[in-house]
Amino acid sequence: MARFEFMECPLEGACLIKGGFSSDARGCFYKDFEENEYSAGRLPFHCTESFYSVSGKHVLRGLHFQTRNPQAKLVTVIQGCVFDVIVDLRKGSRTFGRWFSAVLSDENRHVFYIPKGFAHGFLALGENSVVSYKCDGKYCPGSDSGIRHDDLDLQIEWPVRGRDCIVSERDRKLMAFREFIRDYGGL
Repeated sequence: MARFEFMECPLEGACLIKGGFSSDARGCFYKDFEENEYSAGRLPFHCTESFYSVSGKHVLRGLHFQTRNPQAKLVTVIQGCVFDVIVDLRKGSRTFGRWFSAVLSDENRHVFYIPKGFAHGFLALGENSVVSYKCDGKYCPGSDSGIRHDDLDLQIEWPVRGRDCIVSERDRKLMAFREFIRDYGGL
C-alpha cells in the first residue's frame, strides 16, 4: 500500500492528505490515518474522538469551532461528495480571516487536516454524503460556536447559495465574522 502524501494548502498549517488505497474484484481498502505516518509528515495527531454525519443533497453544515480548547480535525468523505470549507481564526496568523475550500469525495479519497483554531463547514453535493471526523482534543459543549456560512465579510464562494441550501436553525443564527473579532479577537 502506498505511503501517505501530504499536500499543503494556502492556509498555514492546513493540508490535504492522500492515504493508502487498494482495490480488486472484492471491493477496496482505504487507510485514512496512521499516527506514525502523520507524525513523519509533520502532523502530530492524537485521535480523541471519532464520529460521522450523513447529509442529504445541499445540506450545509457550519462554520463550526470551539472558543475554548479548539480541536484539530481530520475530515474525509466515506460516501458521496462535499464542498468543504475552513476559515483561519487563529489570532496572529498571517492567514487570519481567509478561507479555503476543497472538494472531498469517495472518489478522490482526500483527508482534510484542519489545525486547531479553524472554523469548519461543508455543503453536501450529493445525496447521503457520509463525512467522517477524527478529532484531536476534548469536545467542550459549552464552547461550541460558529460563524454564519453566508457572512458578507468572508464572502465564501459556495457552489449552491440561498434558498437552495438546507441549513439548520442553529446555523442560521451563528455570529457574523465581525462579531467574532469583536468578542474573541481570534482563537
